[in-house]
Amino acid sequence: MKQRIVTGVIAAAAFLPIVLYGGVPFIVLVFLMSAAAVLETLKMRGIRAMSLPGLASVLLSFLLLMPSSIAQGWQDAGYGKMELTFIFVLLLLVYTVLSKNRFTFDEAAFCVLVPLYIGFGFSYMIETREEGIAFVFFALLVTWASDSGAYFVGRSIGKRKLWPEISPNKTVAGFFGGIGSAVIVAVIFLFILDFEASAVWVLLATAFLSVAGQIGDLAESALKRHYNVKDSGSLLPGHGGILDRTDSWLFVFPLLHMLQLL
Repeated sequence: MKQRIVTGVIAAAAFLPIVLYGGVPFIVLVFLMSAAAVLETLKMRGIRAMSLPGLASVLLSFLLLMPSSIAQGWQDAGYGKMELTFIFVLLLLVYTVLSKNRFTFDEAAFCVLVPLYIGFGFSYMIETREEGIAFVFFALLVTWASDSGAYFVGRSIGKRKLWPEISPNKTVAGFFGGIGSAVIVAVIFLFILDFEASAVWVLLATAFLSVAGQIGDLAESALKRHYNVKDSGSLLPGHGGILDRTDSWLFVFPLLHMLQLL
């Protein structure tokens, strides 16, 4: 626990000032986090970072991360993110042929899905920062409150397991405790942020964000269980890897936009 606290304090001291400053430093930070998360996930599958598929996956995640203001030039030329993603798909399929199927179709699919999952998720974090710093903190605090509420409520009164095949420590009581904690944060933010939506919709949408964040955590747990690893990485001692700390964000930030809370 001591190591988790020390790592958390150091990470927060490095992360939060950059989030507050925004601009290029924030975009670079998100790119680095995305690259780390992609490489951690590829490692689970046994795909090396310094390989053509590994590099292609990182590059595809960078492509998907590009803010709209930067990617506009490509789109005006008729090369949007969808077209460029398809080029990456074709190149990976060509590589299955050139490698004489040592690099398989399944691995090619993995190398596309991973950057889609991680790259798009983090891209919405950049888009949210461009809407305003308060919305970034709203998403982060809703996620952290949901995680903390689920942990403490589950630890205190949790009996029935939520999904033991995937994450044996999560409980039904913790699941609802997480939702309640997130909604409390939303109530506070109703007095701070000028949401486009009504107060009722903000609270309902926040409950949905909490559920989505918890599912994001379960999705990564399922991935780790499938590949028989405890943590996605070791970059953050006591916490695991970057993906371990941001798996909920990858679900929450896109939904923040889709639920029209900005």
